[in-house]
Amino acid sequence: MPELPDVEVFRKYMDATSLQQEIDDVEVRDAERILKETTPGDLKEGLVGNKFLFTRRHGKHLFAVLTGGLWIMMHFGMTGFLKYFKKEEEAPGHIRVLYRFTGGYNLAYDCQRKLGQLQLVESPEKYVEETGLGPDVMSNKFDFNKFLKSLENSRAMVKSALMNQDLMAGIGNVYSDEILFEAGVHPRAKARDLPEEKLKDVYSALKEVLQEAVDSEADPENMPSHYLLPYRKEGGECPKCGGEIRKIKVSGRSSYVCPSCQKKP
Repeated sequence: MPELPDVEVFRKYMDATSLQQEIDDVEVRDAERILKETTPGDLKEGLVGNKFLFTRRHGKHLFAVLTGGLWIMMHFGMTGFLKYFKKEEEAPGHIRVLYRFTGGYNLAYDCQRKLGQLQLVESPEKYVEETGLGPDVMSNKFDFNKFLKSLENSRAMVKSALMNQDLMAGIGNVYSDEILFEAGVHPRAKARDLPEEKLKDVYSALKEVLQEAVDSEADPENMPSHYLLPYRKEGGECPKCGGEIRKIKVSGRSSYVCPSCQKKP
């Protein structure tokens, strides 16, 4: 599933390809599954004749503002991504919404498993407030005190708390494993039972891992050699101690841990 680093890569990609171009048409190819509180007619009315001016990201959500004043919100579900192209033979295989620009280029929102969402919204701030999303974990405002506040009422295991978008926005299954591996914390540890010094380790790892992932364009092959991601499979070799990576379930989600580096509570 695209997590914060992936969506930040999508944001930069959209900035580099699709801004300041007049939108000539919008094709919605799966309105029932993809559009949220927005009809195909709403989307055309809000976009055609306008341009994308700039983008913003909050957690796993990408927002782009239009010259008409509205914003388009894009969430990428399990398999979503953006593809900018001109020739039809370059089009991706599962286009759900297609923005056609007057210059002949297109921007496709592709989502094979149809779990993503698009919606016209008044502003990112209002959307975040109305949907109850937590603070963006890579925001400069998300300091250690905000991190502690996000966790203060949680009774969940630390991995589940990190992935709870109502507490903090942006972290999913893959990067929660990496963050906890770097911090030396077992994913089944209860967040409220961790001492403050250990929570500082988790917070520091959170910021470091997500920034490294953005810098690496969310490609595991470009990650540091001591990271879990390149070895994240059952039976993989721990890059720190040489032990065996184990697959476990945490709140129903598959998780990967090194039992030697991440002691079970």
